Amino acid sequence: QVLLVESGGGLVQAGGSLRVSCAATGRTVISYYMGWFRQPPGKEREFIAALTRRGVYYADSVKGRFTFSRDNARNTVFLQMNTLEPEDTAVYYCAADLSPPDYGTWHPLYWGQGTQVTVSS
Repeated sequence: QVLLVESGGGLVQAGGSLRVSCAATGRTVISYYMGWFRQPPGKEREFIAALTRRGVYYADSVKGRFTFSRDNARNTVFLQMNTLEPEDTAVYYCAADLSPPDYGTWHPLYWGQGTQVTVSS
């Protein structure tokens, strides 16, 4: 069992930056792959970033603006979001699984509760 808790969401103006974090607790957390999804209002959930066997995957919608990182000592992953746009408004979810993401698709077992990010124009 893995428990994921996101933090760091909030309201930011377009062009600004925000960093969301996800702390994982549970046995052998270090063995789990972790990543980020987001769900804009009225839209489907989108896989946006994670470390895969081929390197870090970024969705085209965030590539060049968002940066994924992981602190294994703290069992925490981060998503640094720069040059935010109103279209980035969404609930951001952290996810984890023993199986690694494919480059572009992932169906993780464990999910956090989500953190709201709102970008005003």
